[in-house]
Amino acid sequence: MPRPFAQPAVPPGTLGFSVLGPLTVHRDDRALPLGPLKQRVVLATLLGSANTPVSVDALTDAVWQEEPPRTARKNLQVYVSALRALLADDGQDRPRLTHTHGGYVLRVAEDELDLLRFRSLVRAAEGQEPRPAARLLRQALDLWQGPPLGDDLRQSPRLAEEAERLELRHLTAYESWAEAELELGGAPAVVEGLRDLVERHPLRERLRSAWMCALSGSGRQAEALAAYDDYRQLLARELGLEPGGAMAARYRTILAGDDRAGAGAGAAARPRAAKPPAALPPDLVDFTGHGEELRYLIGHLEDDAAGRIVLLSGPAGAGKTTLAVRAAHLLGDRFADGRICVSLRDADGRTRPLSTVLAELGQRTGQAGLSGPEAWREWLAEHHVLVILDDVPDERAVRPLLPSGGRGRVLLTARGQLGGLAPVHRLSVPPLGTAESVQLLARLVGQDRVRADREAALRIVRACGGSPLAVRVSGMRLAVLRHVPLREFADRLADPAGALDELTSGDVSVRRWLAHGWEALPEEWGRDAGRLAAGTGEGPFGLTEAAEALGCDERHAVRVVEALIDAGMVTSPCGEVTAHAAQYELPHLIRLYARGSGLVTTAVT
Repeated sequence: MPRPFAQPAVPPGTLGFSVLGPLTVHRDDRALPLGPLKQRVVLATLLGSANTPVSVDALTDAVWQEEPPRTARKNLQVYVSALRALLADDGQDRPRLTHTHGGYVLRVAEDELDLLRFRSLVRAAEGQEPRPAARLLRQALDLWQGPPLGDDLRQSPRLAEEAERLELRHLTAYESWAEAELELGGAPAVVEGLRDLVERHPLRERLRSAWMCALSGSGRQAEALAAYDDYRQLLARELGLEPGGAMAARYRTILAGDDRAGAGAGAAARPRAAKPPAALPPDLVDFTGHGEELRYLIGHLEDDAAGRIVLLSGPAGAGKTTLAVRAAHLLGDRFADGRICVSLRDADGRTRPLSTVLAELGQRTGQAGLSGPEAWREWLAEHHVLVILDDVPDERAVRPLLPSGGRGRVLLTARGQLGGLAPVHRLSVPPLGTAESVQLLARLVGQDRVRADREAALRIVRACGGSPLAVRVSGMRLAVLRHVPLREFADRLADPAGALDELTSGDVSVRRWLAHGWEALPEEWGRDAGRLAAGTGEGPFGLTEAAEALGCDERHAVRVVEALIDAGMVTSPCGEVTAHAAQYELPHLIRLYARGSGLVTTAVT
């Protein structure tokens, strides 16, 4: 374990800031009083982004966990003023804490803040030979005085995330130091410290691998083999995975009694991941509509103070994936470490196993043999990357893949609201408007063809119910069937019994997309959606109509309708009103699917 920590010395008369342990500020050997908790939260937030503007909104989110008071901005000004006075008179030519157009900036030199020194030393160790790397990393680890920021500041969710991210960086640095020591033959010096960390992070493969090497290098081969077996059983029990290839190879080396298992372990355990490329589906050149949602989404993803997880929700065919991919392409310069998109369902709509998703994430990010969700979350925390997790079936399928802090952003798409996830910023993807739908159709079949029979074009897009997928399939089909007049195709879509059969072009089928969503519903919810399709008319309906269609009282109808909203099968186009005053709607294509697939008959018998 690291040696006892000491406060780093600073030049006389200057300030020394520490966040790698309890938050402290020293002038010479004297600790400064930092004031009440909220003022310390402001200081800790500024130090976490030292020399970078921190917006007023970000400080507000850090200080107030719930709804901020009306006086929040004035209170922040009071805290900032007190901090300015506290940090003044230290020989600086200009104030340390200033306000710019981007927010508040706290200027701190590298030798004044332990976090900046830690980062510098870790960077300096990268790519070095084992001996200088071990020395630099040891200096970095000796800066730590305990859990970062202390317990009181972690009451702020923002600072709790920052503390967790710092702890991950400390753990990574410790692993690198231990691996360098192992290459130098220092297994006995690191073995017990690694044991303590493995107990706290049992699923971390890199840590476990270093511990096995340290045990083997200390002449404790049987314990090293037992450590691997314990890990293999834990991984299978918790995640249904097998140890990575490098880990299994190390086990075989130890089993064969090769003394090189300890020496040289760091070189194998410290792969340098290549910068991940943009692994995205192609952006649609004919992207149409959802301009307001796109602007809002880009603004949120660009805001460093905003939440790290965004959910786009809406029924099948609403355009969620297209919108997410469009935003990712437009944000190419914003995410220096890459943008990737991985689906959580297979081509038949079934939920993909977590192990399969992790394998693809590892391949896309250059982390072959990714050992489990913890390793993925660590990588995500350390890289400025945008990850689209597409077509999320439920909370359980995605929860292990979500970040708890760090630099990475995750954009989810799902039919339902995934109400069990928090904190998540949710954005509903509405149907396309009529004008937008006609515009999309014209881009696919040609402006002249639409202008020649605009009335038929309007009938086609209205039959598609504002679904971009349905409009796109209609356009793709008409682009092939150049001899079919728009009016004839509109007549076909007007027949409820055959409309979904017409919405197929090649291997793209609206019916199949709808079927995947329906099959994922619990059986009871499917029956309830069928009853609503049978018992309510086209367009919005109220709670009284829903209760009549469901054959229950309004109290139960509320629960059914809200469950179907959460599943993405029912929408509520109105604003914020009581449940009894709300208007609900079964999307047109979902209604057609229920009626055309025999689900209505099954539901009402």
